[in-house]
Amino acid sequence: MKKILKRIPMKLWALLCVLVALTFFTNDFGLVDIQKTALVLAAGIDRTEDGFALTAQIAVPKGTDRTTGGTSSVEIEGSGATVSDCLADLYAQTGWVPKLIYCDLVLLGESTVTDDVFDCLDYFLRNEYVPDSCLLAACEGSAGEMLSSTSAIDDTSALALEKLFSDAAQKSGQVMTTTLREFAIGYFGASKSGYMPYVRAQAQEGGGQEQGGAQNSAGAQRSGQQQKIYSTQETAVFSEGRMAALLSPEETFAFSLLEGNVYAGTFAADGKTYIILKNSGSVNVETAPAPAIGLEIACKVQLYGENKVSPPDTLAKGTISAQEEERLSQLLTGYARSLWQTCAQAECDLLFFRRSLQRSSMEVYGKWKDIPLISVSADISARVRSLK
Repeated sequence: MKKILKRIPMKLWALLCVLVALTFFTNDFGLVDIQKTALVLAAGIDRTEDGFALTAQIAVPKGTDRTTGGTSSVEIEGSGATVSDCLADLYAQTGWVPKLIYCDLVLLGESTVTDDVFDCLDYFLRNEYVPDSCLLAACEGSAGEMLSSTSAIDDTSALALEKLFSDAAQKSGQVMTTTLREFAIGYFGASKSGYMPYVRAQAQEGGGQEQGGAQNSAGAQRSGQQQKIYSTQETAVFSEGRMAALLSPEETFAFSLLEGNVYAGTFAADGKTYIILKNSGSVNVETAPAPAIGLEIACKVQLYGENKVSPPDTLAKGTISAQEEERLSQLLTGYARSLWQTCAQAECDLLFFRRSLQRSSMEVYGKWKDIPLISVSADISARVRSLK
């Protein structure tokens, strides 16, 4: 082998080095050219008279030194009859090819959710480069304005929103997240229902100019925008692709408990705060003699805080009395009952009653699939026990 390498002329070695250098500096070995490609972090969709307006939040490097490093963003809006037309419009405006492989959030504005949202979401299912694990959310007002707002938490609004959808936030029971895949399964299934977290924005009092927020505040002042903070404690529920109702924070908490998602989540009652350290929930459907649904929640809780001074032994144990167990059981039962009534009145099969009928037997499903949810008998109970 060494003899063969020695026989290769030096001119040929030099030519190979030149070719490698040209490939590296002109084509990046076929990798994405950041100067020609827009890396879309989030997409906001609003409905217009002519179709849709899509706001793409595009990542922009801030700098390389320690004071200016990180990621900022710019928002560019495209319009068209379809989402695909909107992306083509973005390309025509900027010369950048919109790449959605890094798009982790699709935000739907108020105008979008009044009609069947799959006339715009179908593009993201068709596009093989869009991950079906991307998050979906609905928002108050315009999705474009929400993405273009200046966050008090992060330089990029999409990243600030994604922090609200973290695993820790889900375990708190304060937010119910969903992905494109999960929403599509519910939409195309027998229940034809689904949900998304509902985002609201409000102005940050005081401007957030202290400590770590100083740099972000300066950017907000330069742009002339007021800093915003976001909340996602409400949940938008959908029937046949249209937003049917809005769950309150208490109903959202009950929904999360039924899903068995809550760990270390807290709730307040009678001037005390309780923490849930163990949670299970179930939804059961009976078909004879008539369809009925049962909602059950079980929790192990501990006293977490109260509005008065307590003795040391109470602070250490955090146990609750039998009377408190009964009162908290009634409270959470009320949350779950309110959840069911909201969904039933909106004819939103959020708890997949019809899917359960279908899975039991096609005969039963054919007989009862059109029954109004409000007429379905519901047995709802929550059981709270002290962690001993």
